[in-house]
Amino acid sequence: MGMNGRKIKNRLRSVNSTKHMTKAMELVASSKLRRATANMVNGRAYFNEMEAAFSNLLSPETKDNVYVRSREVNKVCLVVIAGDRGLAGGYNNNVFKLLLAESQGVDADVIPVGKKAGEHCARRGYNVVTDEYVSTEDMTVLQCAKLGHEIAEKFAGGEYDEVKIVYTKYESILTQTPDVKRILPLNSGEGAEMGSYMEFSPNAEAVLSALVPEYVSGLLYGAVSESFACELSARRNAMDSATKNAAEMIEKLNLQYNRARQAAITQEITEIIGGSES
Repeated sequence: MGMNGRKIKNRLRSVNSTKHMTKAMELVASSKLRRATANMVNGRAYFNEMEAAFSNLLSPETKDNVYVRSREVNKVCLVVIAGDRGLAGGYNNNVFKLLLAESQGVDADVIPVGKKAGEHCARRGYNVVTDEYVSTEDMTVLQCAKLGHEIAEKFAGGEYDEVKIVYTKYESILTQTPDVKRILPLNSGEGAEMGSYMEFSPNAEAVLSALVPEYVSGLLYGAVSESFACELSARRNAMDSATKNAAEMIEKLNLQYNRARQAAITQEITEIIGGSES
């Protein structure tokens, strides 16, 4: 069959091994995705209820609250959420491009969540204030609560003038969109009319100040849950495409191998006939 046939056979073996690996990774991502999307849906329900409560608190009575009052933006806190691993198509790079756009021209502290986010921010020289949160998959509600309370405390103390989350929004299993969500200061225009229909004890401003750290924590946990579901979806799609490409390559290599094998057989028959005639 010759050297060419052996090279094709080795290439077939390599591509087939890659196909098995990508298929296994696709199945693992699909298995984890079911639980991740369930957590994401539960988190969204919590956010909807929390936002409904805040629509009543954001009224003229609270427009001068430290969490609501607009101020000149000198220092920004960016919480960037990316993946723990690669092989997820453009998922991580899309988040990093958005982070670059948001951090240009401003004095920003960056809090990376996820191993890839931490590695990227350290490599690109961002002002990373903590590298504690190295996994989106394993990040707990308690960790989000701790981070949320720290951010709210620093914002109230004037250390930050604006807080944003750079994450990926889950549209569908095939579509994930990088997005930026400003979480502080709160939008004072929301619910201005509804606030007058409810009474708060001792007052709306005190209740708002007490709830904001929980609100920030909840938004963080929701963004982490949504980003993790997006990471799994992106990895599943990437591995599905890789598996299909490997299958197409195997088909082409099989055709080339059969042609090389047929050519070798034909050559051997020709040599035998030529030898017998001589």
